[in-house]
Amino acid sequence: MDDNWPHRTQDFVDGIAASVAIVERGEAHELVVSACNEMFFGMSGGRRGNIRGFPVAFDLVMPSYARHELRKKLQECFDTGIAQELEQAYDLKEGTRWWRLSLKPFRHAGGNAPVLEILVTGLDITPKMILTHELEVSTSRFRSVVDAAYDAIVTIDQQQNITLFNRAAEDLFGYESSEMVGQPLLRLIPEGFRSKHPGYVHQFGQSPVRSRQMNERNRIYGLHRDGSLLPVEIAISKINVGGFVEFTAVIRDVADRLRLMDLLQKQAETDELTGLPNRRQFLEVAENIIRSNEDFSVLMLDIDLFKKVNDTYGHDAGDEVLRVLAKVGTAASSKMDVFARWGGEEFVAALPEKSAEQARAAAEKLRATFERQDFAHTWHTGSAIPFTVSIGVATRAPGERDLEAIMKRADQALYKAKGNGRNRVEVA
Repeated sequence: MDDNWPHRTQDFVDGIAASVAIVERGEAHELVVSACNEMFFGMSGGRRGNIRGFPVAFDLVMPSYARHELRKKLQECFDTGIAQELEQAYDLKEGTRWWRLSLKPFRHAGGNAPVLEILVTGLDITPKMILTHELEVSTSRFRSVVDAAYDAIVTIDQQQNITLFNRAAEDLFGYESSEMVGQPLLRLIPEGFRSKHPGYVHQFGQSPVRSRQMNERNRIYGLHRDGSLLPVEIAISKINVGGFVEFTAVIRDVADRLRLMDLLQKQAETDELTGLPNRRQFLEVAENIIRSNEDFSVLMLDIDLFKKVNDTYGHDAGDEVLRVLAKVGTAASSKMDVFARWGGEEFVAALPEKSAEQARAAAEKLRATFERQDFAHTWHTGSAIPFTVSIGVATRAPGERDLEAIMKRADQALYKAKGNGRNRVEVA
């Protein structure tokens, strides 16, 4: 080898605007650096002033914490003749810097000659690593928020396949995230709604609106793993990711809320003592019936001398009589009839598709049932409490739509029955 070769090599690497070193094997096959530039020293944190000349031992140039990995790659490159790459971090006074090192072997004789030298070049990738770290932190923070969210969060791609399924979604639908990512969203939608759902998503994707609440229908349902329906509330949004639209749904389980709403609705429409529809509910249902049925009759019942029942047996017994009347009246009603508490000791029944004669017959049968105590009941008082009822019957006139007028006639017929001796039926 030319005696000036090491000097020319050093001049060569000094002229390269990158971190560069040339590594050889010594006589004992130890690694030595035959040349390196200032940027290589800057990369490793070494000082050229500590090096009197080249070649120099590899360990003198590299910090101890970085030697093992780089030495392993250099030995592999010498043994196989295949270029290698690795990324390493170097702790310097001014902070940590990340470098990507490329190891390229050289055979001076070419062919299958042994590798004599390895050119090590380093590229500073610190800005990229910082950006990657910041992205990882941001992603981790986002994932933590998503996984800690009380509501289920599900994201789908443009093909409507699931790309994100958080822990709350796992709890709500009964699936693991690993089971659902990559699966079509339709797996979470009840079968009766599946055919139209892709069209809804496509329409929303084409709309300029970025987010909206899915509250157009009274109730929205998801499908649990076990096949049960889940009443839910959904807010959806969309974002453009690399030219493709992604949709994110925030899904809230509203089963408890709906149960409460149903309970409040029932309480608003139901008489607490008897469990029957109250006056408000009766009028609402009767109005609907009168619009669709030509034959329509009403019964209005009143317990005879109810004050005497309360005075004789007590108010608890009076309440029991009211509950008995409700139970028997409901049992005597046909499927289309509506039996309700009007107020106090008064009850009403709507009889769709029944003429005046049919309504009179139904009223007479009910009156006789109470008179004869022809029903099964275990009385809390120990013995049956006798009571009778008076009933007024009214039937709509052809084409009549005034429910208030029909109810007024039934009330008048009831008072006529009471005035004529009670325990009887009168027809308006």
